[in-house]
Amino acid sequence: MAKVKSAFICSECGYESPKWYGKCPSCGEWNTMNEEIISKSDNTSSSAKKSAVYTKPISVTEISTKDEHRYVTEISELDRVLGGGIVKGSLILLGGDPGIGKSTILLQICRQLCRSLKVLYVSGEESKRQIKLRAARLDAESENLLVLTETDAQVVAEVINTEKPDLVMIDSIQTMAISELNSSPGSVTQVRECTNFLMRVAKGLDIPMFVVGHVNKEGSIAGPKVLEHIVDAVLYFEGDKQMSYRILRAVKNRFGSTNEIGVFQMTEKGLSEVENPSLMLLSGRPKNVSGTCVACTMEGTRPILAEVQGLASATAFGNPRRMCTGFDYSRMSLIVAVLEKRAGYFFSNTDVYVNVIGGLRLDEPATDLAVAMSLVSSLKDVSVSEDAIAFGEIGLAGEIRSVSHAQERINEASRLGFTKIVLPYHNLKNVTAPDGVKLYGVRNVREALDALT
Repeated sequence: MAKVKSAFICSECGYESPKWYGKCPSCGEWNTMNEEIISKSDNTSSSAKKSAVYTKPISVTEISTKDEHRYVTEISELDRVLGGGIVKGSLILLGGDPGIGKSTILLQICRQLCRSLKVLYVSGEESKRQIKLRAARLDAESENLLVLTETDAQVVAEVINTEKPDLVMIDSIQTMAISELNSSPGSVTQVRECTNFLMRVAKGLDIPMFVVGHVNKEGSIAGPKVLEHIVDAVLYFEGDKQMSYRILRAVKNRFGSTNEIGVFQMTEKGLSEVENPSLMLLSGRPKNVSGTCVACTMEGTRPILAEVQGLASATAFGNPRRMCTGFDYSRMSLIVAVLEKRAGYFFSNTDVYVNVIGGLRLDEPATDLAVAMSLVSSLKDVSVSEDAIAFGEIGLAGEIRSVSHAQERINEASRLGFTKIVLPYHNLKNVTAPDGVKLYGVRNVREALDALT
């Protein structure tokens, strides 16, 4: 007879404890220990037998990779993020805010691959009619697209074993459940066990599988962190739902780089690819206005130009405000401190705001110089030249340090019509200027401002 007991499981990291804690001993989060009913069997003979079965190890030189194959989706931005396509037998977790476009891009993948492959789309949230209406809108109707509305993970596995599809979509993992577990769908136990169960199915049949994961209020995928460790790739959809642009970013990828991004635009016909993100991000840029500067950041192997806007205005409060969108707040505070101490530009009595246009987030240190120039430009009320861009890392001594991929940044800026490029002085010896482009090597922030204005 089965013995039933309860345990307290952290909703953030999956830590399991027989008693309740106000603070999780593993991850340190407060009020995350939730009680779950766990069913365990007293009969251990079957598990003992399983433990006696083992697989003989083989030499790594005997393992063949000739059958390695990727399904190319023909959505170039997605293929770029995945590292060249969908690897057979891989488990891919797709996360993002509600309404960001997760289900939309899954059906667009179906539209491309159903021309030659059989795809099973499993939905635990929508009815078959709802999926049919969206598929018709996205022109994704095909005889090779099989739709299953089911929330039992074991039933889904049986259908996969019967139909033998070439690709499986699970929308979403929080709606899946295993009947032997007494906890409700979406709980830590169900999410972890369902993902493990589906992972074994995908690996055993060598079928690639997309799994949609909901996000919590902090923006990370809901459920235990172990969920991201199980899968082969984790993709995040970023962007404001009120804006039409979306950024697909890989935070984990066992079969490719995690530095690449894909840029999409939401339209009535679904997500369309943005092949030139720099041109999109710079559209509508104001002219002859202080407080704006163009930065160049590297997203994997792709250089992207983005407009950085800074505003420094006299404060009406005792403590000046500091706000930034699309840029790290601590990094902005560091840049302001360096400008005050090393360059003599004082922001102590001004409110400081930094904004990156287009919903892009700049995490690379090479964008420091553009942020500093936008703030100094606003403070001095002097506009930066329209045909100029700047990139470089700012050190605590006020120096401009060299950055990587300088030649790729210069080529991208030249292609978009920029003729004045301000870069670290130490990068000059390793780059060549295209025709009509003038390079300004600077050692500190003051030299950069003189070159840009």
